[in-house]
Amino acid sequence: MPEATTAPPPVDAPAPDGDAPPPPPAVTRLVLARHAVTAETGPKLSGRKPGIDLSEEGQRQAAALGERLAALPVAAVYASPIERTTQTAQAVADRHRLAVLPLEGVLEADYGDWTGQQLSELAKTDLWKVVQRAPSRAAFPGGESLAAMQARIVAALDAVVLAHPGELVVVVSHADPIKAAIAHYTGVHLDLFQRIMVAPASVTAFAFSNAGVALLKCNDTGSLDDLKPPPHQKPGEEQEQQ
Repeated sequence: MPEATTAPPPVDAPAPDGDAPPPPPAVTRLVLARHAVTAETGPKLSGRKPGIDLSEEGQRQAAALGERLAALPVAAVYASPIERTTQTAQAVADRHRLAVLPLEGVLEADYGDWTGQQLSELAKTDLWKVVQRAPSRAAFPGGESLAAMQARIVAALDAVVLAHPGELVVVVSHADPIKAAIAHYTGVHLDLFQRIMVAPASVTAFAFSNAGVALLKCNDTGSLDDLKPPPHQKPGEEQEQQ
């Protein structure tokens, strides 16, 4: 008589003691948005100079950004604590009845003596060539280095991700910090970060999981529907893709 065999339990079957297998690790989606435009966007290096509000065009851009993000399950909205980023973030937070949370670590680079100067004049300096060609070696007089800026924003974003497991979070920052973060999370050397473009009110999105970090969108100004969790999952229950 042939020996009886027992088929192995299906992969999804509960463990022998009755406990269900642990769920796959959650995925946190981090949405980085650049602030909308001001009257100085383009001709001047505004830096951390206070009192610079969004222009009328910037207000329209911020409202459009809020509309684009309105259908997403946003759990928190953070912003660099100066006017143009906070105002942009407010347009997003209002759609979700959230408060804007200030986040010092995503402030604009401290450009020091360069703050408020015309870009056309700065482009004539020797330091400008370093900023463009070897930014990892660039340090602004009276300010910070670009390497320090990158370390600062990465530390801040990592802390946000840890604080929001399985959630979707929006952080509103500035072009150079966002470009530096993109470079870090995609394994690109800081000396190449000037090849990355980040437009006003654009969205860059990452998925953080135990498997690592994936870039979902970069400098995006179109639909964000694909950032929604799958229909069968509630916000905060999204699982790592296998």
